[in-house]
Amino acid sequence: MAEAALREHRVVVVGAGIGGIVCALLLAQRGLAVTLLESQAAPGGKMRQLRVDGAAIDSGPTVFTMRWVFDQILAETGSSLQTLVDVRALPLLARHAWADDGTRLDLHANPELSTEAIGEFAGPAEARRFQAFCREARQLYATLEGPYIRSQRPSLLSMVRDLGPQGLARLTALGPMASLWRSLARHFHDPRLQQLFGRYATYCGASPWLAPATLMLIAQVEMDGVWAVDGGLHGLACALAAHAQRRGVALHCGQTVQRIVVRDGRAAGVQLVDGRLFEADSVVFNGDAAALSAGLLGADAQGATAPVPAARRSLSAVTWSMHCQAEGFPLAYHNVFFDRDYASEFEDIFRHRRLPRQGTVYLCAQDRAAPRDDAAGAWQPDGAERMLALVNAPACGDDAYFPAEEIESCETRSLALLRRCGLTIRPQPHQVQRTTPTEFNRLFPATGGALYGAATHGWMSAFRREGAQSRLPGLYLVGGSVHPGPGVPMAAMSGRLAAATLMARLDSTSRSRRVVISGGTSMPSATIASTR
Repeated sequence: MAEAALREHRVVVVGAGIGGIVCALLLAQRGLAVTLLESQAAPGGKMRQLRVDGAAIDSGPTVFTMRWVFDQILAETGSSLQTLVDVRALPLLARHAWADDGTRLDLHANPELSTEAIGEFAGPAEARRFQAFCREARQLYATLEGPYIRSQRPSLLSMVRDLGPQGLARLTALGPMASLWRSLARHFHDPRLQQLFGRYATYCGASPWLAPATLMLIAQVEMDGVWAVDGGLHGLACALAAHAQRRGVALHCGQTVQRIVVRDGRAAGVQLVDGRLFEADSVVFNGDAAALSAGLLGADAQGATAPVPAARRSLSAVTWSMHCQAEGFPLAYHNVFFDRDYASEFEDIFRHRRLPRQGTVYLCAQDRAAPRDDAAGAWQPDGAERMLALVNAPACGDDAYFPAEEIESCETRSLALLRRCGLTIRPQPHQVQRTTPTEFNRLFPATGGALYGAATHGWMSAFRREGAQSRLPGLYLVGGSVHPGPGVPMAAMSGRLAAATLMARLDSTSRSRRVVISGGTSMPSATIASTR
């Protein structure tokens, strides 16, 4: 399409989550006229920030991986990640603690240090098994990055074609049809290590007993680097939104879309709750795909996506954003506290639809990424510090009311688990803000509070997510509920895929081509190289 025609092509992006911001940025960079509408007072979506006791606390995603996704996106727009925000690699990926025996295990960015730590924790045989696990995770990631992560929504046929005989044989040998838990039992004999690496399923809102073994590739993603961002991930979203505005995106916050306007069988704009109309030639929806099929954006757009049954929803959570003192445990930036019965956590959530009786607690200590913080976690802040604690929960915030006593019991059990691991936190009422599945459902309608779209359960789940092109012509989809899945880098990649798909539709010579994003990890990082 000619440059003048591109400038006349109007795009409205609904939702300034990370996928919407990236899509708007890349389309504006190509010369399209882009308007970005956000219902909240600031961009970010799930990458939100709460102010508690005068402190700004990241209260959504906190783990930043796959930096290359943002490096490539920003390179396309003549900028760089380091130009926008201060990003620091974390030498300590996460600290793990078990209440039963008081043990702790650190995983490091340097895999040799992790191998050594696992050897001291569980013995030399488990250390060797960890090395074999890492090799398999690395092979799996290398096999799937192109055909899945960087490709438009795959089908079983396209995956077979893209993998080729060698890739297909490698994937089959890894046993992708097995559950993650079954695969971990094959790799590790120590149940604590099965528990630790089984937690990767929750990154996709899933149960380790139901998630496919392919999720072990998250181990490679983390070993390739975990970063801390000054200002948190909400700060990253705001910086990217500001960069998009400099590239021509018209950002309007505090604007709620009531419906997607459909004319002659295609998306033609949006109407706000105040009645204002934004005409468009293409519309991009950066909300949970379930909101469309539920009719929340109007009956005309209801058939744009397939319904997501409540039984297929991913995990929700109960979170506590805190600004208070923490004593007794050497917190790292990322911390995980395990109870004794891991299976019961997911039985409670996915079978009984109740808050877990023995839930794992994740805690992000957001002031622990300062340069003076060391790998041993010996640094202790003076006074109150910013923390986000999270316990997994069922996504039934739309049809099940959690009584106050059930929420209070969950909080009491979680604080007790922390104390059993050596950490004491006593927040005063003004020092904590709690968010439940009911509040998450209000923030993200039609989800029940699910934070990851549909749960990644079963090996066929990879083919069930919606792709960038919806069933309604002119309407495109981005965000964690669509391909390639949840998580900050994946949602950003969905924005990149949607922008590429939209541009391909404008180019008549590319109408039949399946979009595949070029690039990726173009060279081995120091971490990958050291494990070969």
